[in-house]
Amino acid sequence: MAGRKLVILDRDGVINEDSAHYIKDADEWRPIAGSLNAIAKLHAAGFALAIATNQSGLGRGLFDEFALARIHSRMLEAIEDAGGQIEMIAFCPHAPDDDCACRKPKPGLLLRISEELGLPLDGVPVIGDAERDLAAARAVGARPLLVRTGKGRATEQQLPARHGVSVYDDLAAAAAALLAAPEEN
Repeated sequence: MAGRKLVILDRDGVINEDSAHYIKDADEWRPIAGSLNAIAKLHAAGFALAIATNQSGLGRGLFDEFALARIHSRMLEAIEDAGGQIEMIAFCPHAPDDDCACRKPKPGLLLRISEELGLPLDGVPVIGDAERDLAAARAVGARPLLVRTGKGRATEQQLPARHGVSVYDDLAAAAAALLAAPEEN
């Protein structure tokens, strides 16, 4: 894995459609248009891709780890069918009040990815749709990128004028920017 460039993605609202009622089973998982192709293009360009996702539906008892595994299996199959590959999925199973170290905006998921893949986080693009994704990236010296899908438009409205975060319409646009300027990654 040494020498590979890492990109970390949030899941809900970045790769797949988000739901206020949570994605509770594989049948509810729907990719955002262009996201699977974007992952495939990044993979083809030599990027290692990982997912860091809060899954508080587990802690809230809305679904169990078997359901989450089926959701992730469906997602990984769709990504692989598009020509992409995900090296690792790190998820936080805790509810917001559990005060764990892994739930974004805390950096635990990103640190776990770095440790398990043996790749540093300094300057690594972390693509998310919520302030908690951006905060987790900042906490480890990674580079936060915001997409307008999912909660992204609302998040963009909350950003200070000089936020220093690159904003893209969706994962496809963010991936195109990363591929156009590989020396920055």
